[in-house]
Amino acid sequence: MLSERQKNVLKLIVEEFVKTAEPVGSRTLSKLLDFSPATIRNEMADLEEYGYLEKTHSSSGRIPSEKGYHYYVETLMQEDGTTIDLTLIDDLFSNEDLMIDDVIEQAMNLLSQITNYTTIALGPSARNSRVKRIELIPLYDNISVLLVITNLGHVESRNITLPKGTNLDELTRIIQIFNEVLFDVSISQVSEKLHYDINHAQIKELLQYNKKILEAFLDAFTRFAQSKFYLSGQSNMLYQPEFSDLERVRELMNFFEKNDMLKLIDHSDNKGLTVRIGQENQISAMKDCSVIMVPYKVNQASQGTIAVVGPTRMEYQKVIPLLKYLAAHLTKLNTD
Repeated sequence: MLSERQKNVLKLIVEEFVKTAEPVGSRTLSKLLDFSPATIRNEMADLEEYGYLEKTHSSSGRIPSEKGYHYYVETLMQEDGTTIDLTLIDDLFSNEDLMIDDVIEQAMNLLSQITNYTTIALGPSARNSRVKRIELIPLYDNISVLLVITNLGHVESRNITLPKGTNLDELTRIIQIFNEVLFDVSISQVSEKLHYDINHAQIKELLQYNKKILEAFLDAFTRFAQSKFYLSGQSNMLYQPEFSDLERVRELMNFFEKNDMLKLIDHSDNKGLTVRIGQENQISAMKDCSVIMVPYKVNQASQGTIAVVGPTRMEYQKVIPLLKYLAAHLTKLNTD
């Protein structure tokens, strides 16, 4: 259990280090607290022994450890949302001309601009939804829209490219086959189901007719099963002092470019605010980063997640209330 003085020392060290990116010494703290530098040095030594602070090799000052950041977020931080201008966020969500996907994308761009960090929105995955009905709407030439109505009431759509010369009457028969074979099948199991039922007379006939058509449908179902995500402000990390090393920057940018956000954010069991600091992310490229995640409801059965990625020296007291505010707006937008 930390004493009140130790809590004050740790709080100030975190907040000073966030502002300056420089180790914090006892003289700096003595100007902010009514204690002598010697007293503060003793408290800093104890906090280091407890694992809340770390000492750098180049300075007598201290910086917060991952444990120290967590204690700050969970116990010491004051969410000072009153100092943040929320007008732009309110204006964005009051724009009734925007589709939900556009609102989410613009919200992530705005959040990235306000925080100067990287922002991510991960939409709900359709992989556990079950197929109730499949429809195909021809658009032009060989482009059609595949519509899948799920048991959750969602309508998933994907443009698919069909081979030239595809007969529309044959397509109608193919859709009928899919509706029979895939009814109540989980979207994530569609590919397995089709391969398992490969000897089904109708599927066999479909394969003989045109394998490319089947591949087009399988590709669409594969994309249905993937989560939608939005990524903004990747380059913001380049301006953080922690990422002045070229190799570290390259590793981080490569991770963002792969767009494999499910490795970073898994919202399947996410019930509330989650803060992962440094090594907790279990991804090499993210070892010097913090990820703050907040879920938002899409409907009663599914949810999405919004997140901010920054250095461990992140402005937690600014980011966390912003994320909560945005999540509340997104939930209201989806459930109204």
